Amino acid sequence: MTKRQEFKVLRTYEDFELREYSPCVIAEVRVSGQYSTASSSAFSSLFNYISKGNQLSQKIAMTAPVIAAQSKDNADPSKWYVSFVMPSGSTFGTMPQPNDSQVTLRELDTQTCVAKSFRGRATDELSQKMAQVLRASASKANIALSDETRICRFDPPFKPGFLQYNEIVIPIRLGE
Repeated sequence: MTKRQEFKVLRTYEDFELREYSPCVIAEVRVSGQYSTASSSAFSSLFNYISKGNQLSQKIAMTAPVIAAQSKDNADPSKWYVSFVMPSGSTFGTMPQPNDSQVTLRELDTQTCVAKSFRGRATDELSQKMAQVLRASASKANIALSDETRICRFDPPFKPGFLQYNEIVIPIRLGE
């Protein structure tokens, strides 16, 4: 079974959860394009990194989800950050450097986020709809959110769409 990014549920609301994500390291690729092509164009570079495409030729365990993130305040709506979460316990200093210059490693601190799960193929249209629903629900609960939206996919693309599990994850606004 593929390991998942670690978090604890702080509170469960009617249609979403408030979560605290543990610190982690992500391998990330910045791509430009439509959401439908952004993830697939970045996936091969990220998969190559965890499949010995690093300075130590070390195999790194695959984790879930694959994250495609975008910020609403970004002037370029075609800019996406696609990332893999490195295995639990990884630190920036212990991860081998990527051979591919498109892949960057970044350490994330503890983050509090809201999350909403949904089933189906995570198309641009469905993901945007779920993000709007989540933002509206969080607003009703007086939770201020950042401009970043993460589309988190847990299943391989060959799994039938109606069986695919996904989440929209949005960090809360700091200082609120």
